[in-house]
Amino acid sequence: MAVKGGQLKEKEDFQGYILEMLRKENGYQVRPSTAYDPGYGMDVELLFGFFESTQKDALAKLEKLYKDKTRQTVLNYINNEINKKNRSLLDVLKHGVEFDNGVTLNLMYRKPANSFNTKAKTLYQQNVLSVMEEVYHKEGERIDLVIFLNGIAIFTFELKCNTSGQNYEDAIRQYKYDRDYKTRLLKFKAGCLAHFAMDLNEVYMCTHLKGKSSFFLPFNKGSGEGINAGKGNPHNPDGINVSYMWEDILNKDTVLYLIDKIIFLQKEKKRNADTGKREIKETLIFPRYHQLNAVRKLVADMAENHSEKNYLIEHSAGSGKTNTIAWLAHRLSSLHDAEDKPIFDTVCIITDRIVVDRQLQDAVLSLEHKVGLIKVMDEKCTSMDLAEALNGNTKIIVTTIQKFKYIHKRVGELKNKTFAVIIDEAHSSTAGTAMESVTYALSESHKLSEATPLDAAEDVPSMADVIEDEIARSGKQPNVSMIAFTATPKPTTLQLFGCLNEDGKKVAFDLYSMKQAIEEGFILDVMQNYVTYKTYFKINKAIEDDPELETIAAKRKIAKYIELHDTNIAQKVEIIIEHFKNNIMKGLDGKAKAMVITSSRQAAVKYRNEFVNYIAKHGYTGIHALVAFSGKVTLDGVEYTEAAMNGVAEGDLPEVFDSNDYQVLLVANKYQAGFDQPKLCAMYVDKRLRGVNAVQTLSRLNRICAPYDKKTFVLDFKNEYEDILASFAPFYTETILEETVSPSTIRDVEAQVDQYGFLDIDDIEAFNEYLYQDKRNAKDKAKMWSLLDKSLQIINKKTELEKLEIRATIKHFIRFYCFLIQATCFESIDLHKKYNYLSYLVKEIEVSSGGNDFDIADKITASNFKQKKTGEETIEITSDPEVRLPKPNEVYFDEAVKKKLSEIIDEINAAYNKNFDVDVASKSALQMRDLLLKNGHLRDSARNNSLKDFKFAYFDAVQDALLSGFEQNQDFYSLLLENEEKKRELMQVFLEDIYKQLRT
Repeated sequence: MAVKGGQLKEKEDFQGYILEMLRKENGYQVRPSTAYDPGYGMDVELLFGFFESTQKDALAKLEKLYKDKTRQTVLNYINNEINKKNRSLLDVLKHGVEFDNGVTLNLMYRKPANSFNTKAKTLYQQNVLSVMEEVYHKEGERIDLVIFLNGIAIFTFELKCNTSGQNYEDAIRQYKYDRDYKTRLLKFKAGCLAHFAMDLNEVYMCTHLKGKSSFFLPFNKGSGEGINAGKGNPHNPDGINVSYMWEDILNKDTVLYLIDKIIFLQKEKKRNADTGKREIKETLIFPRYHQLNAVRKLVADMAENHSEKNYLIEHSAGSGKTNTIAWLAHRLSSLHDAEDKPIFDTVCIITDRIVVDRQLQDAVLSLEHKVGLIKVMDEKCTSMDLAEALNGNTKIIVTTIQKFKYIHKRVGELKNKTFAVIIDEAHSSTAGTAMESVTYALSESHKLSEATPLDAAEDVPSMADVIEDEIARSGKQPNVSMIAFTATPKPTTLQLFGCLNEDGKKVAFDLYSMKQAIEEGFILDVMQNYVTYKTYFKINKAIEDDPELETIAAKRKIAKYIELHDTNIAQKVEIIIEHFKNNIMKGLDGKAKAMVITSSRQAAVKYRNEFVNYIAKHGYTGIHALVAFSGKVTLDGVEYTEAAMNGVAEGDLPEVFDSNDYQVLLVANKYQAGFDQPKLCAMYVDKRLRGVNAVQTLSRLNRICAPYDKKTFVLDFKNEYEDILASFAPFYTETILEETVSPSTIRDVEAQVDQYGFLDIDDIEAFNEYLYQDKRNAKDKAKMWSLLDKSLQIINKKTELEKLEIRATIKHFIRFYCFLIQATCFESIDLHKKYNYLSYLVKEIEVSSGGNDFDIADKITASNFKQKKTGEETIEITSDPEVRLPKPNEVYFDEAVKKKLSEIIDEINAAYNKNFDVDVASKSALQMRDLLLKNGHLRDSARNNSLKDFKFAYFDAVQDALLSGFEQNQDFYSLLLENEEKKRELMQVFLEDIYKQLRT
């Protein structure tokens, strides 16, 4: 009986309708509330009815021992077990209770993994679900609905009817302020597993009631699809928007699946920030709807397709990705086909971090499993250990992608095994040779190690056979299915793992968007409080002579000189500390923290030293900083390391930073991704950020910090707000690959390589013959070098600029070919031979620094530093979902424009220093540049053409810009309109800069 929400006028109507649906559609018993025992949290009559029907013999043995006190003794025994510190209701439900005489009573029966065991199947069917309404859990307090499994209370519901003027928020308030959470029904661990606040449109859920600090999570499906996905639930044209709760979630199979396979008690050892002592924090984990949906959807598809497909899961930060991965791994490890055979022999979880993330380890190990079936490859494990695990019977392996690079020769016969490979943060770990290592190790075929003896000559694989196998191993393997998780899929990630939508474009198999996560309150919108600063300065020449230097190289060195200048850093440190002290540190009851993003390791060291000096000079207390960078840094003859500067072991830094002793973390290319610190409220950025890197870095701020009302703040010294906003746009809703890669495009890149004339087909063939020999002696290696040297001799006769262009073109070919054979079914033995040859050759091409190895510091001085606030933004992110694969455009180099140092200094002063007089013509040219950057047609041309072809559209647009700005500066613009040569000479200065900016 389908009922529309508008037909339910009062909460009682809603409640009655749910009871009817549970009884008629799901086979629930509707029990009177008088049957509830508040002391035990049970329907005692139903519980013993379950024992009688499923465990009559066990009950008889207990009656023989306890006589007329059997019922009371059993109830007390079960209740005591549930309330034990090391047990819980969940544990007792799953494992039962053992009595003094060795008799065990099971409180539920699990669904068997296969259909062989008919007895187990029959027992599973005898589980009883029931429901009561208006249950008094204590005198004067009633719960609207309570769900029972075999007489044990497992879920509670407080209901509200929107048509009567109330909603789920009123139900949450009821749980927080009007319900005693210490009663047997609501007590954490011993009471119900989850508590739901539900109206006609939305559902929220909590597993740990604790008064006003109770934290409710949305349990909604999400409204809209793709780029329109957001919070809430979709409109249900056939009934009530939350009907999935009784149609699916409270269905018998789903309830038992949740208890048996999904819900778990997470135990984390954490240092108490106030006391400094290590404590065990327990959290009962119940999935959010999108997590449960993703796991079930994937498992269902893989049950049908086995290892035939790859999958992309685009789940935003705040999605609970770690638990989703853990649930999926366990489900796939026990997945059986129609003939009750395991579909996957081993499930590998791969992360691209140096060591396996502790949170991921804990999540995988927290879920119930048999001893020995899970192996975590921590820092103590070697690639040999990984190879042994793959060869053995380990069901789940958690490892880093780095370990796969070294196991080729150690992996035995894997062709008869099937693998599910779950990749954590796929945008970075799926690049080129990293993924080749995984597919190589797990592929069905193996190299010469699988060949038959040499006396069976007709069966010895030829070089072509081996190359075909090598190509095959680099692509999709029939015995390997890969599931890639990421919040920020790059175009290459979509091409490798995405599935085609109705428009023929690659999208994720499952989506939980940043927009939905923000709307649901799981993460914060870090773009809502964003302030930009700009650094102004003057460069002065410190030497009398005027050496010629390459423009780009000199500008880069000047930029680095400015970044590391003591005055510049001192001014920024003052801004950061004063802002943090006055605006941030009082947040979260004085626990708020900040991160400073520096441009380099040297900058991080200088920032830390200046930070310490400034704090000491002003006598500030309660502000202390840690620094994070890799390796050793030498400045002014002093060697610095992260551990020495902090006085803390590198591995302990996250935990130490979490304490109340430190408030600021200064980083250089560390902790900008995957670092989860909810107390981070502010970020100070002194580094250029773009694309995925910008999203990942700023997303360190987006974690909520319950129960506080956390606000975020970004102060950016280096980036324009519009550029950062554009970086977020593709990942705000659904990310879509605008066009897929075509195998024919590699031929265009190949033609670019061939045109230089340094390749010989016979040399490539001979080189590969040596390369694929089983064993190579010194003479063979010398011959291989000789073949490479023939090409090098030709290349070395070129100019330095041409050599640079050749090397860049070869690298472009190698990268594109690597990606192509992973992403498509493309196969070409000749092209693979060329790829092999060029991979070795490119390492031998030496290009001089072209005058870049000069020291700028002794040639210039910097003065008149000023940090000026340029903007304060609160614009919401808007979606721009389509991303593009890099095109195989030719690698093009203009002759580097040589300019004298004094001219370079003039350019920089003109562009950055508003305190000095700037030539009117220069200002006008900059105005034209700004007009061109806003030109939509020019942006399209930049994104779809090489720089060489872009020039035509560019100079056409210059003409339009001159006409547009004519009234503002008639004299100067008239000159340019009348003088084609001067116009092109002037605007050539901005060509490359505009082209690069418009392509981002």
